[in-house]
Amino acid sequence: MDRKQYTNLTQAWRYVEDHALAAQSQEMRDARSSAEESGLPQACASQAVFLSMLVRITRARSVIAVGTGSVVDTLELANGLDGEGQLTAVDSSTQGIALVRRAFDRAQDTTSTKLRAVNAPARVFLPRLNGANYDLIVVSGDAGNYATTFEQAPRLLRGHGAIVFTDVLAFEDSVIHGGVPDPADRGEKATAMRALIDAVESDDRFSSTLTAIGTGLLVAVMN
Repeated sequence: MDRKQYTNLTQAWRYVEDHALAAQSQEMRDARSSAEESGLPQACASQAVFLSMLVRITRARSVIAVGTGSVVDTLELANGLDGEGQLTAVDSSTQGIALVRRAFDRAQDTTSTKLRAVNAPARVFLPRLNGANYDLIVVSGDAGNYATTFEQAPRLLRGHGAIVFTDVLAFEDSVIHGGVPDPADRGEKATAMRALIDAVESDDRFSSTLTAIGTGLLVAVMN
């Protein structure tokens, strides 16, 4: 692509993001504001909406959200369940899980979705879950969440279940030099994401695709 095409892609991204932000409910805007005021930057709105749509596309009824302060993404996953199924949110940050729990408490009277929020590291909690019981897993936040969750995914997912890794280009880290696309960026997140991409794409148990949604999504479906 030439420079003009790249410029058009940038403008397209901005348009899509502005469109998603404008369409957000007041509840979601409040959740974003509360999280950011607590020092928990949130992913872009268009990514959160895509994750909600992915729940509907896959007809997932049992979802795990592994994140570090990913409040908006988690709430959009709950929206995607349309009042059915169950969502388990796993967050090692006390601030993030407190915000998720508060939102879940408000939603309990208006949904039949079973909502569970757990304050624990993924490496500690995920091995406790029953196997072959989940349709979709979404991973975000700290670099340590990714490899740990991928290791557990084949056991946790049902046949043809999917796992989605957000910020796989490592653009959300405030100390990056350029994320995964920049070989000079040897930060923890960028290094971990390069290894993750290689591990997922070389795993014969999964079919995967890397997309430019948000700050990079890696989507893998069990074969």
